[in-house]
Amino acid sequence: MLSKSQISFIKSLHQKKYRKEHGLFIVEGIKSIKEFIRSNYHIHTIFYNSEQYNLLPKLPANINLFEVKNAELDKISTLQTPQGFLALVHIPKNRQLDQKELKNQFTLVLDGVQDPGNMGTIIRTADWFGFKNIICSLDSVEVFNPKTVQATMGSLARVNIFEADLPAFLADNTLPVFGALLDGGSIYKTQWGNEGLVILGNEGKGISPEVIKKINKPVTIPRIGEAESLNVAVSAAIFCAELVRVRN
Repeated sequence: MLSKSQISFIKSLHQKKYRKEHGLFIVEGIKSIKEFIRSNYHIHTIFYNSEQYNLLPKLPANINLFEVKNAELDKISTLQTPQGFLALVHIPKNRQLDQKELKNQFTLVLDGVQDPGNMGTIIRTADWFGFKNIICSLDSVEVFNPKTVQATMGSLARVNIFEADLPAFLADNTLPVFGALLDGGSIYKTQWGNEGLVILGNEGKGISPEVIKKINKPVTIPRIGEAESLNVAVSAAIFCAELVRVRN
């Protein structure tokens, strides 16, 4: 049985302040948890409902297991309908971004993406298309937000996420910089080469003026109908699909 202090501690991790303070974030659902077990992430504790214990894979000895009742899961879960498993996972220490790691590949750069669902979907999409790295501006939504983690469906365990002051980062960058802009050239006629950064902007404001100055290859997804704009996660999927197509 969970104590009141344990419940209070886990519920505190619903908030960014305490995730940062304790260096832990929440992953829910056995499928997502399995992805983190197989990854380089270090799992602190897995809370599970006894009725679903048989779904757990063989675990390393350093992972704590704690049996809980459904009513307890209801109290600590971030979901309206808990999925029987909740894990506390250590937030990895900030790794410095080495620009050499970005050579000979395309990398998504997110400027001010605010919606956790969009962020999670972009990470999941990048994983689907084989993109290994994503760079986020400092004002983007936190990737360890429970809604973001849930939307990645485990893909966060495989995609490297870096935070950067984008104007400063781009000032030192030597790769081609593509940006999703309404006045750019067609995505289907763009000469992509074999490497570069692909910048996608905020849901409402687009790419910030400071970052736009660093773009040397503006690109647009041609509009055929009457919609005013595309969702940023949908745009990311179209860019990823086109980049994979032209490289192959």
